[in-house]
Amino acid sequence: MSDIRNEKDKTTLAEVPLICMKGFCMGSADVVPGVSGGTMALILGIYQRLIYAIKSFDYPALKALFRFDLKGVLGEVHWFFMAALLAGILSAVLFFTKIVPLQVLMYSHPELIYGLFFGLIVGSVFLLMFSFPHYNYRYFLLLLAGCAAGYQVVTMVPTDTPENAAFVFFSGAIAITAMILPGISGSFILLILRKYDYILGSFGKLGTSDTLEALGVLIPFGLGMIAGIVLFSRILSWLLKWSYWGTLSVLIGFMAGSLYVIWPYQVRDYTESVRTEQVALTSSIVQELQEQPMAAVPPDYFRLGEIVNPEAPASEQVIVVEHVRFKLVSSSPFIPDYRNPDNDGRLSNGRTAYYQGILMMFAGMVAVGLVGWFGGRVVGQEGAGSSE
Repeated sequence: MSDIRNEKDKTTLAEVPLICMKGFCMGSADVVPGVSGGTMALILGIYQRLIYAIKSFDYPALKALFRFDLKGVLGEVHWFFMAALLAGILSAVLFFTKIVPLQVLMYSHPELIYGLFFGLIVGSVFLLMFSFPHYNYRYFLLLLAGCAAGYQVVTMVPTDTPENAAFVFFSGAIAITAMILPGISGSFILLILRKYDYILGSFGKLGTSDTLEALGVLIPFGLGMIAGIVLFSRILSWLLKWSYWGTLSVLIGFMAGSLYVIWPYQVRDYTESVRTEQVALTSSIVQELQEQPMAAVPPDYFRLGEIVNPEAPASEQVIVVEHVRFKLVSSSPFIPDYRNPDNDGRLSNGRTAYYQGILMMFAGMVAVGLVGWFGGRVVGQEGAGSSE
């Protein structure tokens, strides 16, 4: 790769719609654990451009920022390209939290959603392995090392990880690093860290009465993403330039070894936490719950409790509103009874859940195969010039 100072942002206004569409594809890949945003950028032909844009946020740009030299900052960074790309990525995040709420479906239809995730990741492993120009014993050993590391990580990370700002910051830093790597997605890392539904749930709360609570999660997460991309993008760029296929071998192995925690058929135990708040009986949230009670579907819902002062006039009555959250505390994979799945109590919905898992695993692998087919061998072409 050439020096970033010799690469200026050449994005034109006519390119913006296409870049936004590519950003949406990258965002979709990062929200749904499977094909990573980095792999999608490779397939869409903007990976090196993305790395250049990230690296443009360098010391001269930072120095100009501290001098409040806006013109100098805009002259250094690839802001036009990044703004268009981030608009598409953010649109994908909002789509999968507001319109298709994955954080809810993971609890209500676990076999279906985790089956899709599993199929996408397995498909990604094969897609990336087939992109190698050749295999040798060193790549194979690195792949095995990645497998061992991935399995070790998912078995060591506790099911119940902290929800404090420091851990959320750490999660954001690690997730954004994975997002720009070809081969491993940021959402996959969040799944391993047990923060996937927590972060997506916070995005889903934006624009609701819990917006401030959501921002208390998303701001540390966003700061972690900024820190991670600034600190690690240069390391990742160096690793990929120094040994592209060796680095990719480790990442592929890590994904394969981590599939243990993504397997759709698992016994998942949850704990319920309830936060109560007393509000006026005439408040909008009470009226909304009375008119359209929310279904008691994990991980997050509201329900009405008892009226605190029933003897008071209706206009002065206060009622308890309960905010119920379900949190995963343990998970262990199993092989379902394929001969008689209706009698397998470990499945969420008997035969339907069993076949949903199989169907979605297959659908995920086919989807990745189509991505690889449409993308040709762009993945291999990107890394062909890297030294080993």
